[in-house]
Amino acid sequence: MTSGKLYLIPSPLGEYDPALVIPGPVLERLKTLQTFVVEEVRTARRYLSAAGLKGHIGELEFHTLNEHTTQAEVEALGALFSRGDVGLISEAGLPAVADPGAQLVALCHRRGIEVIPLVGPSSLMLALMASGLDGQRFAFRGYLPAKTDERRSAIRLLEKDSAIRHETQILIETPYRNDALLGDLVSICRGTTRITVAADITLPSAFIRTRTAAEWKQNLPVIGKRPCVFLVLA
Repeated sequence: MTSGKLYLIPSPLGEYDPALVIPGPVLERLKTLQTFVVEEVRTARRYLSAAGLKGHIGELEFHTLNEHTTQAEVEALGALFSRGDVGLISEAGLPAVADPGAQLVALCHRRGIEVIPLVGPSSLMLALMASGLDGQRFAFRGYLPAKTDERRSAIRLLEKDSAIRHETQILIETPYRNDALLGDLVSICRGTTRITVAADITLPSAFIRTRTAAEWKQNLPVIGKRPCVFLVLA
């Protein structure tokens, strides 16, 4: 018999005091949970320790759900709810958004388990807010293809879509490919297309700038392996 609920717990976008970006009621809810499904146990333990559970981490139960988790393993996580509430934590930001945790949320809906989303930072929405691009119409395109030719073709298509729909396109990339993606965006997009680079959002080292492709060509930054969101509006 199912008795527990699934709490979707946001996490900080970097290494700092969680209280700077996580609301107090969310931090209080953390203290009531004993069982967590997380993308990476080490990261989750650090977060929970900083969030006020230091000294109690050993009492908690952790289960991993990441890109390598099989569907059978996801289904097995359903048994956790027979013992009480469960918290879902992503590596950073909102769980189940561009995150494998969505599989657990889907399972809960199939099984009639209540899902409760809690308030916290979203790098995608924070980047859109700060971009100055169209916030009325936007699409999250996720990751573009890793192969250079395929990535460049995808950029041409998304720029075309953006122009036709007047729609902001939101992209993310594996950190070690950030600079390659930005280079392709700047070289392929029309000179008047606006491109936003939003790196290290909420951190002291945050870099958020919107320029046209032509302007970026004059002074192309090196992003490096920082968490980054890219936005495009043709």
